[in-house]
Amino acid sequence: MPKPTKSERERTAFLQADLERHNRLYYGEANPEITDLEFDALINELIDLETRFPELRTPDSPTQRVGGAPTAGFETVKHTVPMLSIDNTFSADELRKFDERVRKGLGDEAVSYVVELKIDGVSMSLRYEDGVLSRAATRGDGIEGDDVTTNVRTIRGVPLRLEGKPPALVEVRGEVYMTNAELVRLNLEREAEGLPLYANPRNTTAGTLKLLDSKAVAKRNLNIFVYDMPPLEGVEVVSHRATLEQLKAYGFPTNPDVTFCDSMQDVIETCEAWVEKRNDLDYEIDGMVIKVDSAAQREELGFTSKAPRWAIAYKFPAQVSATRLNGITVQVGKSGALTPVAELDPVQLAGTTVKRASLYNFDDLAKKDLRIGDMVRVQKAGEIIPQVIDFIKEERPKGTRKFKIPTKCPDCDEPVHHDPDGVFLRCLNIACPAQLKERLEHYASRKAMDIEGLGPAVIEQLVDSGLVKDPADLYTLEQEQLEALERMGAKSAANLVAGIEKSKERPLSRVLHGLNIRHVGGRTGELLAEHFVTIENLMDASQESLVEVSDVGDVVAASIRDFFDTPHNVELIDRFRRYGLTLVEDVPELGDGPRPLDGKTVVVTGTLENYTRESIQARIKELGGKPSSSLSKKTDYLVAGEKAGSKLAKAESLGVAVLSEMEFETLAQE
Repeated sequence: MPKPTKSERERTAFLQADLERHNRLYYGEANPEITDLEFDALINELIDLETRFPELRTPDSPTQRVGGAPTAGFETVKHTVPMLSIDNTFSADELRKFDERVRKGLGDEAVSYVVELKIDGVSMSLRYEDGVLSRAATRGDGIEGDDVTTNVRTIRGVPLRLEGKPPALVEVRGEVYMTNAELVRLNLEREAEGLPLYANPRNTTAGTLKLLDSKAVAKRNLNIFVYDMPPLEGVEVVSHRATLEQLKAYGFPTNPDVTFCDSMQDVIETCEAWVEKRNDLDYEIDGMVIKVDSAAQREELGFTSKAPRWAIAYKFPAQVSATRLNGITVQVGKSGALTPVAELDPVQLAGTTVKRASLYNFDDLAKKDLRIGDMVRVQKAGEIIPQVIDFIKEERPKGTRKFKIPTKCPDCDEPVHHDPDGVFLRCLNIACPAQLKERLEHYASRKAMDIEGLGPAVIEQLVDSGLVKDPADLYTLEQEQLEALERMGAKSAANLVAGIEKSKERPLSRVLHGLNIRHVGGRTGELLAEHFVTIENLMDASQESLVEVSDVGDVVAASIRDFFDTPHNVELIDRFRRYGLTLVEDVPELGDGPRPLDGKTVVVTGTLENYTRESIQARIKELGGKPSSSLSKKTDYLVAGEKAGSKLAKAESLGVAVLSEMEFETLAQE
């Protein structure tokens, strides 16, 4: 392996330091110097250098925020200093009583309070040794928590190395949170896949931090505010004000909305002002935290058995409104999932006017027994997603009837199917107007039919003009029709016609991927095509024969059968056949060489030195084996590279033979 030059070493070190500086400017100081595009260019350059020269990759490098191999679980660790909870109050009178207790404990001393936003997230302890992040742990029971260091490293606001000259050991406390905008983005993705929506940012943050795959965590854009630093050796704590300044100097992001008050009346007015102002934030707060500012006074006041006497939380009242349920409509998402939607009398809620609210699914609707004409109570789950809680029984009008669950799609009138593995009703008609544009985009994508020139703008015009009502209509398009589209000249039209014609040569596996059958991705499409070879064989396959295919279980098999039992889809395949598509898989004939893996199922995990994931799967097939992504008792071998993760532990528990990359090579040469 080549060694890095002096200039490559220097460039790597510069990028590592400079990118951390830009992270601090963006997340800690809200004062970025470069654009996101420029930041991405620098991080990609660093990734390239560290990939070519792994010895240059340090634990505190910014590239370590992208996540690594899945972990087997979370170790329980003990906090250096216990993370105690604080007591709650719910009224101004209770705050005044807190003030009386504080002043009684301090005698005649003047007292100053600090008032901070109570971030609705997950409490986190960050430990730094010699200035480098060594551990991140959840609060847990206050004494012990889960070690989630790998996941927390992916949070861009968390410094991997502290600025300045910190003591040998620093432990800070903060709150990990998710913005409302990020929750909306995630829910749009889940809605597209027909998955249940996340209810609020706090629960989603907690669930994200418990994911075993840190790469998935990195994609969820978590944030953090740091607010405290326990007094360990070398850490001087004078006041909360001074602590916040020191945290900022170390490079931590602190919340800018901090108020220092000399009287409890000022504290109360600050809290009451934030009851309304919280709606202007892009993250959730569920109250305010009030603390005595002076460290000496905190020490004098001390603690109860479970909480400090110098701090208290003021919890906001829940925002709930009542309004009339005027109707229930049914929407069809781009995955075909049918969702009931409440049509409401306009009502003010959390600073916005709410007229509609998702009812999630028909099981939830039936459980709540909501009926048209009811007075209902509405809240915003996580302050952003309107949600109908229940109806007010004493105000239900006479003669209301239970909502009739649809049996047909409201957009195409095709029968709907209940998900075998969930709660959704779903339209499986590939030509359903509600799903068509997104399905066509997927059909034309590079990993599916790879139709160059068939992008979203062209698809929108083709569908809106009525020229294309399902994927088969693409093969009837003529150049003159395409030339009539906006921004489509003769050359572009001719290229698109040629691209559509070329797509007819794609093998069955690519067609199956393009059809976007629920639970059937690219790899499963390949396995199905290799097993059944022709579309006719696949369409005729029973559920029992489908589950014989590697990676296909009962749920996937039921989804495939539902798809091919839908009349419109059968007609679509027939038209594909008439228009000349290749509906056969080109399964290469195996040579006369040795086939030591004949009939064996092989799973690969971790990072391999001499193979990409695609190349080792091809090698397994060449040796007669069946590559698989899921590990079970039926698996014959697990090939484990570096950072093998949870699959290695599972293989050992199941008694599956584990091969190193070298042992795999030895087996291949037998």
